[in-house]
Amino acid sequence: MKLELFTDDPERRFVPGAEFSLQVPDESPWHGKTLRLAELRWYNSHPVGFFEGVDDRTAAEGLAKAILWIDADLDEDTSDDNAWFDHQLVGLDVLRDGTSVGTVARLEHLPAQDLLIVNTANGEVMVPFVSAIVPTVDVAAGHVVVTPPVGLFEADQAIIAAGEPEEASDAASSESTTPAE
Repeated sequence: MKLELFTDDPERRFVPGAEFSLQVPDESPWHGKTLRLAELRWYNSHPVGFFEGVDDRTAAEGLAKAILWIDADLDEDTSDDNAWFDHQLVGLDVLRDGTSVGTVARLEHLPAQDLLIVNTANGEVMVPFVSAIVPTVDVAAGHVVVTPPVGLFEADQAIIAAGEPEEASDAASSESTTPAE
């Protein structure tokens, strides 16, 4: 099966015998089961996993879009200074110019980049988790420092991120005028 990896250390996570729990719909025949990796190969720079009990194309197609989870030691030290587990970031204070603007609520892992979802007094703000905007992560001190572009933490932006309509803008854009006669 072709895999999309969300780990920075596939050689350590995807070893023969590694066992993965599955996140699949309740009605899937794979629900509640685990998979054991037989082999990981790379084809045209794409990882392909071969799993015990997944012996043919039909079985593999039943796992399309499945998410594989592996148990990890939550206290494990990442040898990379710029790598953290989600649970290490959730709850950290978010500082802008030395002032708290919110706390990290969760992370969203998207294809282009990860986002820090920050709870603020005005709602959630989605912050691109890139070094230009989040230059400092200090888990031991309990905070991240952000240098966001202008407007990212303003009240209107938080309302948009929370999915609430901009009633004033909608009303203004739907008004029509007729030329004076």
